[in-house]
Amino acid sequence: MTQEPTGTQTSGPAGEVDQTHNDADTMFAQMMIVHHEGAIEMADLAVERAASEKVRTVAEGISSAQGPEIEQMTSWLQAWGEDTTPPDDMEGHGGMDMDGMSQEEAMAELGGLSGTEFDQRFLELMIAHHEGAVTMAEDELADGQNPQARELAQMIIDAQQAEITEMEQLGQNL
Repeated sequence: MTQEPTGTQTSGPAGEVDQTHNDADTMFAQMMIVHHEGAIEMADLAVERAASEKVRTVAEGISSAQGPEIEQMTSWLQAWGEDTTPPDDMEGHGGMDMDGMSQEEAMAELGGLSGTEFDQRFLELMIAHHEGAVTMAEDELADGQNPQARELAQMIIDAQQAEITEMEQLGQNL
């Protein structure tokens, strides 16, 4: 278990990084980076291909919110002296599948769709993706020690639950 003394601070690109962390904090940051990268990949495709302007707007918001969070978590891992990528045996964990599909399978399915059919499936998959992120963030709140990681976990829960509600409503009106 990785444990640093409480209160030790180092400077990173996003400001001071609290060095207090445990394995749950490390796993949360590593896995959420990969998870966010997948969401951005899906969102960028939706920006290009969505038939609905509202779906494009949601996708743009997802991409713009998650990019800075990736940078923040990367800076923590670097300051903690941890790898920025999860161990190979962890890559399939952490709420990464959507409706039983991997990131690659979801992207392949979306790539074959267009129009309203694309929009509807994007929303369904992104809702499932967000639900996975909420679960990962809840795990961080239960097991993590780093106050900055715990704060981000709560922000992710709040933001992604709001986006889930927005996407559910949007999907009903396509």
